[in-house]
Amino acid sequence: MVSKSATSFDAVLFMLAGTSNMTGATVTNPVDVIKTRLQLDNELRSHTSAPRKYQGFLRGIGLIIAEEGFRGLYKGWSASMLREGSYSTIRLGAYEPLKSKLGATDPAHTPLWKKILAGATSGAIGSALANPTDLIKVRLQAQGKLSPQESVRYTGVVSAFREILQTEGVRGLWTGCTPTVCRAMILTATQVNKCYLWHNYW
Repeated sequence: MVSKSATSFDAVLFMLAGTSNMTGATVTNPVDVIKTRLQLDNELRSHTSAPRKYQGFLRGIGLIIAEEGFRGLYKGWSASMLREGSYSTIRLGAYEPLKSKLGATDPAHTPLWKKILAGATSGAIGSALANPTDLIKVRLQAQGKLSPQESVRYTGVVSAFREILQTEGVRGLWTGCTPTVCRAMILTATQVNKCYLWHNYW
Protein backbone atom coordinates (compact mmCIF):
# COMPACT_ATOMS: atom_id res chain seq x y z
CA MET A 1 0.00 0.00 0.00
CA VAL A 2 1.35 3.42 -1.01
CA SER A 3 1.54 5.93 1.85
CA LYS A 4 0.04 9.41 1.60
CA SER A 5 3.46 10.97 2.11
CA ALA A 6 4.89 9.03 -0.84
CA THR A 7 1.95 10.03 -3.03
CA SER A 8 2.36 13.68 -2.04
CA PHE A 9 6.09 13.53 -2.76
CA ASP A 10 5.44 12.09 -6.24
CA ALA A 11 2.89 14.84 -6.91
CA VAL A 12 5.47 17.47 -5.95
CA LEU A 13 8.02 15.87 -8.28
CA PHE A 14 5.57 16.02 -11.19
CA MET A 15 4.68 19.65 -10.43
CA LEU A 16 8.30 20.79 -10.12
CA ALA A 17 9.31 18.90 -13.26
CA GLY A 18 6.60 20.61 -15.27
CA THR A 19 7.01 24.14 -13.96
CA SER A 20 10.81 24.16 -14.16
CA ASN A 21 10.79 22.98 -17.78
CA MET A 22 8.01 25.37 -18.74
CA THR A 23 10.09 28.22 -17.32
CA GLY A 24 13.15 27.06 -19.23
CA ALA A 25 11.16 26.71 -22.45
CA THR A 26 9.86 30.26 -22.09
CA VAL A 27 13.38 31.64 -21.82
CA THR A 28 14.75 29.55 -24.70
CA ASN A 29 11.79 29.83 -27.10
CA PRO A 30 13.59 32.41 -29.32
CA VAL A 31 16.52 30.00 -29.66
CA ASP A 32 14.11 27.20 -30.56
CA VAL A 33 12.43 29.36 -33.21
CA ILE A 34 15.66 30.30 -34.98
CA LYS A 35 16.90 26.70 -34.71
CA THR A 36 13.76 25.51 -36.49
CA ARG A 37 14.06 28.20 -39.18
CA LEU A 38 17.73 27.43 -39.82
CA GLN A 39 17.06 23.70 -40.07
CA LEU A 40 14.23 24.20 -42.54
CA ASP A 41 15.83 26.99 -44.57
CA ASN A 42 17.61 24.77 -47.10
CA GLU A 43 14.61 22.48 -47.49
CA LEU A 44 12.22 25.38 -48.06
CA ARG A 45 14.52 26.83 -50.75
CA SER A 46 15.66 23.56 -52.33
CA HIS A 47 13.76 24.27 -55.56
CA THR A 48 15.04 27.81 -56.05
CA SER A 49 18.40 29.46 -56.58
CA ALA A 50 17.73 32.06 -53.92
CA PRO A 51 20.29 32.34 -51.12
CA ARG A 52 19.52 31.24 -47.59
CA LYS A 53 17.12 33.59 -45.87
CA TYR A 54 18.54 33.14 -42.39
CA GLN A 55 22.27 33.82 -42.53
CA GLY A 56 23.31 32.40 -39.20
CA PHE A 57 22.02 32.54 -35.64
CA LEU A 58 22.36 36.22 -34.75
CA ARG A 59 21.40 37.51 -38.19
CA GLY A 60 18.44 35.16 -38.15
CA ILE A 61 17.21 36.56 -34.85
CA GLY A 62 17.65 40.10 -36.17
CA LEU A 63 15.71 39.28 -39.34
CA ILE A 64 12.83 37.72 -37.40
CA ILE A 65 12.57 40.81 -35.18
CA ALA A 66 12.72 43.12 -38.22
CA GLU A 67 10.05 41.21 -40.18
CA GLU A 68 7.80 39.85 -37.47
CA GLY A 69 8.56 41.91 -34.40
CA PHE A 70 9.70 40.61 -31.03
CA ARG A 71 6.59 38.41 -30.87
CA GLY A 72 7.97 36.47 -33.82
CA LEU A 73 10.59 34.99 -31.50
CA TYR A 74 7.78 33.55 -29.39
CA LYS A 75 5.88 31.77 -32.11
CA GLY A 76 4.84 28.35 -30.90
CA TRP A 77 5.17 29.39 -27.25
CA SER A 78 1.69 28.20 -26.25
CA ALA A 79 2.31 24.81 -27.89
CA SER A 80 5.70 24.69 -26.18
CA MET A 81 4.02 25.20 -22.81
CA LEU A 82 1.63 22.35 -23.54
CA ARG A 83 4.56 20.19 -24.60
CA GLU A 84 6.64 20.88 -21.51
CA GLY A 85 3.60 20.63 -19.27
CA SER A 86 2.98 17.11 -20.53
CA TYR A 87 6.25 15.68 -21.89
CA SER A 88 8.65 17.05 -19.29
CA THR A 89 6.22 16.58 -16.43
CA ILE A 90 5.91 12.90 -17.27
CA ARG A 91 9.50 12.13 -18.25
CA LEU A 92 11.06 13.74 -15.17
CA GLY A 93 8.21 13.38 -12.71
CA ALA A 94 7.71 9.67 -13.42
CA TYR A 95 11.39 8.81 -13.12
CA GLU A 96 11.46 8.26 -9.36
CA PRO A 97 8.13 6.36 -9.18
CA LEU A 98 9.21 4.09 -12.04
CA LYS A 99 12.58 3.50 -10.41
CA SER A 100 10.81 2.53 -7.20
CA LYS A 101 8.58 0.12 -9.13
CA LEU A 102 11.77 -1.56 -10.35
CA GLY A 103 12.80 -2.07 -6.74
CA ALA A 104 15.35 0.72 -6.66
CA THR A 105 14.56 2.17 -3.23
CA ASP A 106 18.12 2.64 -1.95
CA PRO A 107 20.03 5.27 -3.99
CA ALA A 108 23.38 4.03 -2.70
CA HIS A 109 22.78 0.47 -3.91
CA THR A 110 20.68 0.94 -7.03
CA PRO A 111 22.10 -0.77 -10.14
CA LEU A 112 22.81 1.59 -13.01
CA TRP A 113 20.66 -0.44 -15.41
CA LYS A 114 17.56 0.21 -13.29
CA LYS A 115 18.19 3.95 -13.41
CA ILE A 116 18.72 3.84 -17.16
CA LEU A 117 15.59 1.72 -17.70
CA ALA A 118 13.47 4.04 -15.54
CA GLY A 119 14.74 7.09 -17.40
CA ALA A 120 14.27 5.56 -20.84
CA THR A 121 10.75 4.39 -19.97
CA SER A 122 9.59 7.72 -18.56
CA GLY A 123 11.09 9.52 -21.55
CA ALA A 124 9.36 7.20 -24.02
CA ILE A 125 5.97 7.55 -22.35
CA GLY A 126 6.19 11.32 -22.05
CA SER A 127 7.35 11.93 -25.62
CA ALA A 128 4.82 9.52 -27.15
CA LEU A 129 1.89 11.13 -25.37
CA ALA A 130 3.09 14.68 -26.06
CA ASN A 131 4.03 14.20 -29.73
CA PRO A 132 1.04 16.22 -31.03
CA THR A 133 2.15 19.26 -29.01
CA ASP A 134 5.72 18.90 -30.27
CA LEU A 135 4.53 18.66 -33.87
CA ILE A 136 2.30 21.74 -33.55
CA LYS A 137 5.08 23.69 -31.83
CA VAL A 138 7.50 23.09 -34.70
CA ARG A 139 4.93 23.93 -37.37
CA LEU A 140 3.98 27.18 -35.66
CA GLN A 141 7.62 28.16 -35.21
CA ALA A 142 8.34 27.43 -38.88
CA GLN A 143 5.84 30.03 -40.06
CA GLY A 144 7.81 33.10 -41.05
CA LYS A 145 6.80 36.34 -42.73
CA LEU A 146 4.33 35.73 -45.56
CA SER A 147 3.93 37.53 -48.85
CA PRO A 148 0.71 39.50 -49.49
CA GLN A 149 -0.58 36.62 -51.64
CA GLU A 150 -0.10 34.05 -48.86
CA SER A 151 -2.33 33.36 -45.89
CA VAL A 152 -1.38 32.00 -42.50
CA ARG A 153 -1.93 28.27 -42.39
CA TYR A 154 -2.02 27.94 -38.61
CA THR A 155 -3.26 30.84 -36.48
CA GLY A 156 -2.66 29.06 -33.18
CA VAL A 157 -2.62 25.76 -31.33
CA VAL A 158 -6.33 25.02 -31.80
CA SER A 159 -6.18 25.98 -35.47
CA ALA A 160 -3.16 23.75 -36.07
CA PHE A 161 -4.72 20.84 -34.19
CA ARG A 162 -7.94 21.13 -36.20
CA GLU A 163 -6.13 21.53 -39.53
CA ILE A 164 -3.89 18.52 -38.96
CA LEU A 165 -6.86 16.37 -37.93
CA GLN A 166 -8.83 17.38 -41.02
CA THR A 167 -6.04 17.00 -43.58
CA GLU A 168 -3.85 14.24 -42.10
CA GLY A 169 -6.11 12.40 -39.70
CA VAL A 170 -5.36 11.34 -36.14
CA ARG A 171 -2.16 9.60 -37.26
CA GLY A 172 -0.93 12.94 -38.55
CA LEU A 173 -0.63 14.20 -34.99
CA TRP A 174 1.96 11.51 -34.35
CA THR A 175 4.14 12.32 -37.37
CA GLY A 176 7.78 11.84 -36.40
CA CYS A 177 6.85 10.01 -33.21
CA THR A 178 9.43 7.20 -33.55
CA PRO A 179 12.57 9.39 -33.73
CA THR A 180 11.09 11.70 -31.08
CA VAL A 181 10.61 8.77 -28.70
CA CYS A 182 14.11 7.41 -29.40
CA ARG A 183 15.64 10.81 -28.70
CA ALA A 184 13.65 11.21 -25.49
CA MET A 185 14.66 7.76 -24.25
CA ILE A 186 18.36 8.48 -24.74
CA LEU A 187 18.10 12.02 -23.39
CA THR A 188 16.15 11.13 -20.25
CA ALA A 189 18.12 7.95 -19.50
CA THR A 190 21.38 9.89 -19.51
CA GLN A 191 20.18 13.26 -18.25
CA VAL A 192 18.40 12.26 -15.06
CA ASN A 193 21.11 9.78 -14.12
CA LYS A 194 23.83 12.41 -14.40
CA CYS A 195 21.78 14.79 -12.25
CA TYR A 196 21.13 12.19 -9.57
CA LEU A 197 24.73 10.98 -9.59
CA TRP A 198 25.94 14.56 -9.16
CA HIS A 199 23.43 15.16 -6.38
CA ASN A 200 24.37 11.99 -4.51
CA TYR A 201 28.10 12.60 -4.97
CA TRP A 202 27.97 16.07 -3.44
